[in-house]
Amino acid sequence: QSLWQVARRDDPRKDAAVIREIRRRVGTQIELRVDANRKWTYDEAIEFGFLVKDCGLEYIEEPVQCEDDIVRFCEETGLPVALDETIDKIHGNIPDSLARFIHPGVVALVIKPSVVGGFENAALISLWAQAKGKLAVVSAAFESSISLSSYVQFACYLEMRIAEIPPAFDKKLERSVAHGLGTYKWLKEDVVVEPLVIRRQPRNGYLGASIDDADNILRNFQINRSVTSENFVEDHVSIYEVTVELQNFCWLIKVQETGQSRDNNVLLFLHGFLGSSEDWIPIMKSLSRSAKCISVDLPGHGKSKIQSRDGVNATEYVSLSIDVVAAVLSQLIDKVAPGKVTLVGYSMGARMALYMALRCSGKINGAIVISGSPGLKDVKARKIRAAKDDSRAQSLLSFGLRAFVNTWYHGDLWQSFREHPMFKKIVTRRLQHDDVHGLAKALSDLSTGRQPSLWEDLKHCRIPLLFIVGEKDTKFQNISKEICLRISGDVYHGAVEAPNCGHAVHLENPLAVVRLLRQFLKKTSK
Repeated sequence: QSLWQVARRDDPRKDAAVIREIRRRVGTQIELRVDANRKWTYDEAIEFGFLVKDCGLEYIEEPVQCEDDIVRFCEETGLPVALDETIDKIHGNIPDSLARFIHPGVVALVIKPSVVGGFENAALISLWAQAKGKLAVVSAAFESSISLSSYVQFACYLEMRIAEIPPAFDKKLERSVAHGLGTYKWLKEDVVVEPLVIRRQPRNGYLGASIDDADNILRNFQINRSVTSENFVEDHVSIYEVTVELQNFCWLIKVQETGQSRDNNVLLFLHGFLGSSEDWIPIMKSLSRSAKCISVDLPGHGKSKIQSRDGVNATEYVSLSIDVVAAVLSQLIDKVAPGKVTLVGYSMGARMALYMALRCSGKINGAIVISGSPGLKDVKARKIRAAKDDSRAQSLLSFGLRAFVNTWYHGDLWQSFREHPMFKKIVTRRLQHDDVHGLAKALSDLSTGRQPSLWEDLKHCRIPLLFIVGEKDTKFQNISKEICLRISGDVYHGAVEAPNCGHAVHLENPLAVVRLLRQFLKKTSK
């Protein structure tokens, strides 16, 4: 295979003449690909296409400036096309975004993992392509040997996947794919002492890289200190304690904070049951350049404490109902933020965020509700749920935190989370709460069955709301859709499904949450 850049000359006829001459010289045994990089108008692309129609091109990458013209180009010229820059801009649900390119004239997708959002997104795009009988071509940008070695292994993984595709598809999937990893020539030096070697393979004479060589580099590479400089400044996270006085008790709340307020953007993150402020740190660091980010250990969780004025643990004497915790958070906001905040809550924290957005809106700019609900409408259902959570709380006290956590995450709601590579590490973190009695009290007092139903309140909402659910979390998908039907059309609100995750969206797919939070801040800051 050989790839040639076109659309660099002032006339597509000159490009066509070059391609025709190349084909004449190399014969028909070599596959030719050409790449226009979206530089042609539709008419210019059509002119080029008809002039090279008999050159037997494997495909033309991005022949037209407007992606809406790609399928039209295929139909008019009959030439095969590959997508490149078009897929670089895909966001949200990947299959839905690619559906309009299912046309058989689109024969390949050129995928740069470093551009499309990493290997997870690259794999999703590749698997969609293969399932539709299209080539998935892994392509490098300006990459070191470490990146190229990773790409070689990724390309090998895709080749192995081809064997699982039903044989009814295009026969092109039956042979190896020539991937675009030749960018090693663009860099004079490499970050490793012994770079990945690209050479002709003795078995077939093709120029390529060895899987074994790539594996050896990734396992044993040595940094080339003569060409690299180390300079990394990690975002600093401040950890401190805020004291709130309420109902003659002292509430000592652990706080973690990073970033600086930009355009008055202050985000307050509220974790779910069994969680802590630590759950949000990766997301907070990602947003710290555009907002001040604050997370807390909610009452009963983590390092937070409730004491009487003489310093005695008072957890068993106070109420941790949703209105009391909201009052504590309202006072905390006054101490840590200069004005209003945007709440980001997950599950139990999402219910808290929604409650405060609807009933304490004087302090709230907006709320992002992740896997949360407005509560239960039916009185009987609330009683049943409260009794169930009371039983769970008693089980926590009777059998201990470790046994409770193992049982808790065994439920169907966590099936997707259990398959996540960080699951065991996160569950281990769930065992680090200081006060098991406080945790049990939070489970009981903050039960969905004891919080007031907020369904009617939604009709009078006057601040922006965004509801995020995982695409595998059917229960909360239905809840979020019903919520959006209840909210007044006078204020911004929306419901979004985050791909490739279940209930624990912020832990299973934090990058999607970061992107959605940025979009929300941009929309609500106007």
